Amino acid sequence: MVEKVGPKMYRCLWKSVVGLVGLSIFFVLIFRYVPVYVTPLMLIRSAEQLAEGKKLQLKHSWVPLEAISKNLSLAVICSEDQNFLNHFGLDFKAIERSIETSLSSRKGTKRLRGASTISQQTAKNVFLWPGRSWFRKGLEVYFTFLIEIAWSKERILEVYLNSIEMGNGIYGAEAASRYYFNKNAKNLSRTQAAAIAAVLPNPREYKANPPSSYIQRRIGWIVGQMNRFGTLRFKKGSSG
Repeated sequence: MVEKVGPKMYRCLWKSVVGLVGLSIFFVLIFRYVPVYVTPLMLIRSAEQLAEGKKLQLKHSWVPLEAISKNLSLAVICSEDQNFLNHFGLDFKAIERSIETSLSSRKGTKRLRGASTISQQTAKNVFLWPGRSWFRKGLEVYFTFLIEIAWSKERILEVYLNSIEMGNGIYGAEAASRYYFNKNAKNLSRTQAAAIAAVLPNPREYKANPPSSYIQRRIGWIVGQMNRFGTLRFKKGSSG
C-alpha cells in the first residue's frame, strides 16, 4: 500500500504538469486572435485600490494596432527594446549589459535596467503577476518563448500597447492617449508618443502630461532615437 503512494503521486504530478502546459498553450493560441480585455495586473491593482479604501480606477480600451499611431509603436520600441524586431524574446546583449552595469555599480545596489524586452513584458502582463522571484521569472521566459512561436511581432506589439500600465489605473494606448492628451491613440504626435513611452519605466510615479523635467529629458532622448531608427518595418512573414 505504502509502496504504491510514490508512483501514484508521480503520475498525479505528471498529469498536473501536462495539464498546466496544455492550458498555457491553449490560452496563448486563444490570445493570438482574441483581444485581451483584462490582465492579472489590472485585477491586482484594482484589489489594491479597494483594500486601501480608494475609488476604483481602471481605464482600458482595446483597439487594433491599426488604430494606434505608428509614432507610439516606434516610441516604445526605441524606449524599451530597440532590438525587438530581431530577437526571439530575449535580448542577451541587453542582459549582459545590465549585469555588467549592476556589478560595476556601488555595492551592486543599482537596479538591473534595459534587459526586459517587449515580448517579456507582454508575457508578464497577460499571463503572470508582478514579482521578482526566480519561479515567476522562469514562467515569464516560458511564456515569452510561447508567444514568440505562436504570435507575430505585430501581434506581440499590439497586445503590449493595449495591456501595458501607463499610469495609475490607466492601461493601454487608447486610455493613455485620452487621459493625457484628450485624443485617440491614432492621432498621437511624435512628441506625445514619446511622452507616453517615457513614463513606462515607472508609470505610477511619472506623468506624460504635464511632464517633469526628467520626463522632458526622456522625451527628447526618445524622439532622437526615433529619428535615428527611421521607419518601423516588420519583416515579411512576421504577420503570422
